[in-house]
Amino acid sequence: MLEEVMKYRRDLHKIPELELECPLTCQYVTKQLEKLHCTIEHPIPCAVTAFFDAKKEKTIAFRSDMDALPVKEETDVNFKSRYEGRMHACGHDGHMAMLLGFAKKLDRFYDTLDHNVLLIFQPGEESPGGAHLICETDCFEKYNVQCVFGMHLWPMIPKGKIATRPNELMARSSEVNVTIEGKSSHVAKYKDGIDAMEIGAKYLLKCYEMEKSYHPDIYRLLRFGKMESGNVRNVVAAHARLEGTLRAFQDEIYWELRKNMHHIAQYLERKYHAQIELEFSLGYPAVINDELLVRKVLQIDPNIQILDEPEMISEDFAYYLQEVPGVFFFLGTGTGIPLHNASFDFDEKILLKGIDLYTEIAKNLKV
Repeated sequence: MLEEVMKYRRDLHKIPELELECPLTCQYVTKQLEKLHCTIEHPIPCAVTAFFDAKKEKTIAFRSDMDALPVKEETDVNFKSRYEGRMHACGHDGHMAMLLGFAKKLDRFYDTLDHNVLLIFQPGEESPGGAHLICETDCFEKYNVQCVFGMHLWPMIPKGKIATRPNELMARSSEVNVTIEGKSSHVAKYKDGIDAMEIGAKYLLKCYEMEKSYHPDIYRLLRFGKMESGNVRNVVAAHARLEGTLRAFQDEIYWELRKNMHHIAQYLERKYHAQIELEFSLGYPAVINDELLVRKVLQIDPNIQILDEPEMISEDFAYYLQEVPGVFFFLGTGTGIPLHNASFDFDEKILLKGIDLYTEIAKNLKV
């Protein structure tokens, strides 16, 4: 099994494709699945589903993402990306190899199960959110999917260790842009101007103060990483722009934070007679694991690590969890090499741990 899984991963690593345009990846995955006793479909272009029909009423699903990143690879492996400026730097090649390995094992016992199994290979996880497009098809309804599982390689967890937690796991995320329009003047006559730089600084600090006022048990994040303002040292800046990110788990907290950011902007507009505009990207919803399903999985494999706190990174697997209950797992690489890094790599032996967990869930989960 290991040799086959390694081959899957390395073959796929060579042909990274971006966003929803993954035709070579789709062809490769389809070719491997055609050898098995499953029904193959393409619910959206470049996506692949494999249905293992045990002739039962209910179905459980497992998902892998497919797309790569616009990153120039800096590894020295002999299976490097064939395409300059594109790389599987987030482990999606490993996710696909894991699901293909699981498919091959599943092919030997699926007809003995109490439920059917649907495998989903989905493009566009990084952008623009291929899971949402899958959910817009009749895929889950057609196969009567009861629950869904997914897994992501995770560098900061020990090698081969699988981890998750009930409820909050990964955050809802929005990009935030704040534009401030003031009035220019010489600094010697600064009272004649409206200092957009000062207003920007006050806005940032008031937002941080507001975010910190929430109880520590409410997981959320509001942080700015970029601020631009001014042209020369002795002229009051007429313009300022802040760029940051807003992350939360519960929708009510997310919308409350946004409302509070608008209130701060309105207060500063009135006080300084400036104009402040806020823009928020849509982002992905939060990944909220089903608590009951997590308990069931822990009964199947009590060695799964339960994380103390959620991660503030986002994942479009969240869209599936708005359709049916599910659990998302982290599989430790133990390398410490961050996701999206040009040197990202891992020991392929860990993929067998993910395959084993998927196999045990398929065999033992009662739905």
